[in-house]
Parts: sequence; structure tokens; C-alpha cells
Amino acid sequence: MWTRQVRRVASYLLIAGAAICLFLGGREFLGSRFGQMESAREFEVENQVPAPVTSEPKTNSPEVRSPLSGETIGKLSIPRLNAEIYVVEGEGEDELRKGPGHLTKTAKPGENGNCVIAGHRDTHFRVLKDIRKGDDIAIETRDGLFLYRVKSTKIVPPTNLSPLKPTKEASLHLITCYPFYYVGNAPKRFIVQAELAGVVSKT
Repeated sequence: MWTRQVRRVASYLLIAGAAICLFLGGREFLGSRFGQMESAREFEVENQVPAPVTSEPKTNSPEVRSPLSGETIGKLSIPRLNAEIYVVEGEGEDELRKGPGHLTKTAKPGENGNCVIAGHRDTHFRVLKDIRKGDDIAIETRDGLFLYRVKSTKIVPPTNLSPLKPTKEASLHLITCYPFYYVGNAPKRFIVQAELAGVVSKT
């Protein structure tokens, strides 16, 4: 009798745990989808038509207003993977639920310096599992279209902060957790390193 009751309670607990996991997973999935839809609307409203190609990366300009946390700053595309992802400002949980987040203390897309964008491996940045050296990464902002080319990918421990270090040249680092299909908090980081290859300015 006692064994039957224990089994019954254990069954209820397992069902409750599964329901919680489904709820949390569904919330993350729907939150990421709705966040991207909202970001797309924000970006398209303020987007401008690009002008002819230039060869120089844009320089830092103190006159430009810094984006607010959670504000959509651009659209990141990986043509070979047929991927388009809207990037927001900031790296907090609310921002990363909406889209990959630009680390506020790093260079903006197209600027000289290290532009760092981080995203969740199980939503927006799952596509990075298929990226490879030589792939193009385009980031369209209100200032222009910036084309980066992937130089390398690597897997590092979370204590390795080298992808965050400033650079003199215009570079891009995309960061997500690894392994991509790990259950729980993934123990490593997947890094995509790219360099600026071209610029399309906007008037």
C-alpha cells in the first residue's frame, strides 16, 4: 500500500516537472519569435535606403545617439544559411529573449574596434552550429550595410575572455553557449570571429 502511494506521488511529480519544462520551453520559444517580430517592425520603420559602396569603415561619432537597452539596432544576415536575425542593444535576459544582444561597451557594427554580439544557442543563435570559415555575415543598421567575413570559429571555456578584448581593426565576434543541444547550462562557449570586408553607406 505504501509503495503504491509513493509511486503515485512520484508519477504526479514527474508529470508536474514535465509540464513546467514544457511551459518554460514554450515561453522561451514564443518569446523569441514575438521578440523578433517586434524588432522587425521597429527596424523597418526607421530603416533608410542604402547609398553606393565605400571602402572605409565608419568611424566613431560622439554626435550619434547611443541606442537604448532593448532597442533594435540592426539586422544580421548569413546568406549561405538563409538566416536573418534582428539584433538588439544590451545583454540582459530581457534583451536576449528578444534577440541577440550587442554588448554595449563594444564597438558598434561597422566601427573600428571589436563588435561583440551574444545570443542564446537554443533560439536565435542555433543557426551558428552550421557556420564555417569564409561565410559572409551582413549587418544592416541605420548607418549602412556592413559585410563581415568569417575568419575562424572556436570553442572556449567561459573563463576565456579574449573574444571581448578591443581590437584596432573592425572585427566582429558572435558568442553563444556550447554544445548547442546540451541540456541545462552549457559548459562552453562557441565563438565566431569575423573581419570587416565591405561597407555600404546610407545617405
